[in-house]
Amino acid sequence: MPMSNYLRNKVLDHVNGKTAFTMPTTVYVAALTSPSTVSGPGTEVSTTSTGYARQAITATMSAASAGTTSNGGTISFGPATAAWGTLTDWAIFDAATAGNMLWFGSLSASKTIASADYFQYAAGQLQLSLS
Repeated sequence: MPMSNYLRNKVLDHVNGKTAFTMPTTVYVAALTSPSTVSGPGTEVSTTSTGYARQAITATMSAASAGTTSNGGTISFGPATAAWGTLTDWAIFDAATAGNMLWFGSLSASKTIASADYFQYAAGQLQLSLS
């Protein structure tokens, strides 16, 4: 999965002894309706009267092994209290709102969210890796 320029620079500076990178206390996954780039996130679902909020994933992500980590339990968004549109992408941030984008990627299949719908990642479905 692609890393943002922000995270790339932090990791390089940390590993090369330039500046220590303080790990985030909690990381959050966001649902997006347009793609991100290394420079910034795509369009996130609105939090205004929609029932949407980023979901904390720190506790559910496994310790890395062989350069990969994944969610050990279900990550659930919703229920939606208004339509969210068609979800196409995701991003991981270091804050519940605003903050710095760390990772990003596309969903394996787009999902249209109507009022009262949920969006979920089953265990093992959200994977991050370095190669």
